Parts: sequence; structure tokens; C-alpha cells
Amino acid sequence: MMTTVVLLIALLVTPAASPTEEWSRFRGPNGSGLSDTKGLPTDFGPATNVIWKADLPEGYSSPIISGDRIFLTGIQNDRLVTICLDRKTGKIIWQHDAPRDRTEKLDKRNHPAAPSAVTDGTTVVFFFADYGLLAYDMDGKELWRKPLGPFNNVYGMGASPVIIDDEVVLNCDQSKGSFIAAFDKKTGQERWRTSRPEAKSGHSTPIVYRPASGGTQILVAGSFLLTAYDAKNGAKVWWVRGLSFEIKSVPVIQGDTLYINGFGSPDNDPGRHVEVPPASEVFPKADANGDGKLSESEFPTQHVKAILQFIDLDGDKSLDREEWDYYKATADSENGMLAIRLGGKGDTTDSAVRWKYQRSVPQLPSPLIYQNVLYMVNDGGIVTTLKPDTGEVIQQGRLKGALDHYYASPVAADGKIFMASEKGKVVVLKPDGNLEPVKVNDLEDDIYATPALVDGRIYLRTRHTLYCFGS
Repeated sequence: MMTTVVLLIALLVTPAASPTEEWSRFRGPNGSGLSDTKGLPTDFGPATNVIWKADLPEGYSSPIISGDRIFLTGIQNDRLVTICLDRKTGKIIWQHDAPRDRTEKLDKRNHPAAPSAVTDGTTVVFFFADYGLLAYDMDGKELWRKPLGPFNNVYGMGASPVIIDDEVVLNCDQSKGSFIAAFDKKTGQERWRTSRPEAKSGHSTPIVYRPASGGTQILVAGSFLLTAYDAKNGAKVWWVRGLSFEIKSVPVIQGDTLYINGFGSPDNDPGRHVEVPPASEVFPKADANGDGKLSESEFPTQHVKAILQFIDLDGDKSLDREEWDYYKATADSENGMLAIRLGGKGDTTDSAVRWKYQRSVPQLPSPLIYQNVLYMVNDGGIVTTLKPDTGEVIQQGRLKGALDHYYASPVAADGKIFMASEKGKVVVLKPDGNLEPVKVNDLEDDIYATPALVDGRIYLRTRHTLYCFGS
């Protein structure tokens, strides 16, 4: 009888599943933020439903999970570090210093350890804007390194690498010299690189599209365009116009449609556009010294001065005609959540854009589609739920008990949507588009990383700690 009781207790305290599910890239399977896992807790916090917690060097990268390993990055005493933890215990298996050739300029919302790792279960790849790419095997042996940059993104770099078949793909959007490139997963040798001259601001991580016929495509959202590239050679296959001039979120796919949100500034909301005349009208009047540039004393409006850091692509405190053209394009662009039909050849804008929604659009958090409801939470904490087929609003408002800024992206599984605020409030919603919280959990620390949902566990990183929560 005693043996039976002991066995029963062991069954009750043993995790329901062995580590079989994966969260191998930023936002999990193809950047969707979705998992099929079950048994996730609704209530959790520093002392509630904690399986384990681990103190970590500070970083904004999100937990990446494969097999029995978790991968993260951080910064410790000004040193960049790559970290591998045991998934069952939270103990650090290995930690290595990464090269740091420079210190990139960053927006206050960014971090030197912001991009997340990617793994295919045999190789794990990290990206630091202050160095480039680093690849290790699962036991921490360095396989290769690839210096890249320096970069000149006004916000700092933020896109994470992805692994597509036998290639590591990295999107590098910046003020000048934007590109997407693929590197051999085994050696780090660059296989192809494609220029993205239209992309000037943002850092969206690519996703994968595998059409019914034809080869694998890489989908990247950037300034003004959503672009599909051939994964084998980087050739542009099709593209859609009409995106914001700034894109930081990751697109998601449901069926034959892709959803992407972009926000440049409040001036890009409907009815608030600033009229910017073309360079051909401005320069003959404003360029007093005839040097082909407009210096600060020659700027025709105060608006130019107010946004100079975003449109001065070479950082010389003046604007040439190319930069003025970009300024006009940014002013003409529109904030919005777009539903885009996948596939085609060339410019498919006229037939591909199914609908566009333009109120309270997020700049940083990516969209989520779960149980046929589209969720978006903007940086100021306004949540909008829509019908993905039509763009019709289900509900819009702020989350009770969690009025805050939001930088992490929402994720969902097990009939629950999780939204994490900057100050550490994690809201749990029902999957019906309603914004009445089921539970508001308080982690008592800042959150910038997106949670991972795997095998009945929530892996959530605050500024200083990685938690594993489970029922």
C-alpha cells in the first residue's frame, strides 16, 4: 500500500510531459507566437507556480528552446555573453563571452542584447549588433563567427536571425546600406546578399513562406514594402507597397493571408499628415548657398528640425535631395495593420491588400492570430481585437489592472492569450476577442522579452530573471 501511495505522489509532482516541443526562434513557430501546448497556468508570479527561476545578466532577448536547452544573451560588466540553461532546472550549462568590437548607438528602448537566438537543434546562432553572428553547437563549442557592420540604425539593430533549411538568414535594415543575407549554417560563409535600398528604419525579423508550387520564400516587412525573396539566391519574387516607413513587428500568417502592423509617428495617422513638397520645389528656394544641401538655418519648417535625426541618413546635420525625398516618403506613408494575400510575381499591391486598419496601431509588439481573432497591443497599452477576414473591430480598449506600455509581443496557447507589460504585469485573456482579463499577474520587474510557451510551461524573462512557470 505504501509503495502505491509513493508512486501516486511521484506521478502528481512529475511534469506532465518530457521536453519535446520547441520554441526555436523569436516568437516560436515561424514567428507566430503560437504553441499547441496544454496545461499552462493562469496564475503565476515570483512566488506562485514557479517551477524554477534563474538570475541572469541583463538582456532583452527572448528565451529560445530546443530539446533540454534554453538559449539567451545578456550583458555583464559591459561584456556581451551567450547563455545556455538546462530546461528542467534553470541551471546554466555554459556561458561564453562574445566579441565586442564597438558600441552601437541605441534608442533607450533597445539593448545591446536584444536580438534573440535561433536553433535547429544541432546549431545555435546568436547576433549582436556590436559584433555580428556567432554559431555554437549545443554543448557550447564555437563553430564559426562572422563579423558584420558597423551599422547605422537610428534605433539600433533589433532583428533576430532565422534558420531556413541549411542557411542562417539575417535582415539588416538601417539608414544606409540595408540588406538581407544568407550564411551557410555549417561554416558561416556568406551565400548571398540582397540590397534593400528602400528600407531605412526598423528591424523586423523574417518569416518563411512555402507556396504550394515553387521554392521556399523569405518574407520581410520593411520601410514601405513587404518583400518576398527566393531563399536559394535572395532574388525578389513579389512585393506589396503601402507599409509604414518604420516596421519593427514580425508578420504572421493565417491561411493564404499575411498580417503586419507598422507605425511611424502620430503624424502618419489618417488626418494628421504633414504636407511635404517635393525637392524640386524646395531646394531652389531654400538652398541659399547652392551647395545642394539644406543646413539647419535653411530648413523651411520647424517640422524638419523636429524629426531631423530620423531623416538625416548620413548624420551630417543637413539634408540632400535624396534625404528630402525620403522625408517626403515618410510623411506620405500611413500607419496601419494590413492584411495581405500571399504569393504572386512582381508588384502585387493592387490585388493583394485585402484590408487596412489604422487606429491605435502598434510600433513594436507583433500581431497575434488565435482561434480566428486578430490581437494587437500598441506601445501605449491600447489593445484591439479584429476579425482577420474583414478587419472588423471586435473590441478596443486598455487592459484593467495593467495600464502600462507594452514592448513584448503577445503569445497564445491552451485557450489563453498572454500580454506582458513593461512594468511586469502579465495579463491573461480568453480567446474570444474580449478584453476583460481573466487574471493579471505581477512579476515585479520590467519585461521586454517575449515569453515562450512549451510543454505546459511558460518561460518568461524579466530584466533580471528567467522564470519557468507551470501548474
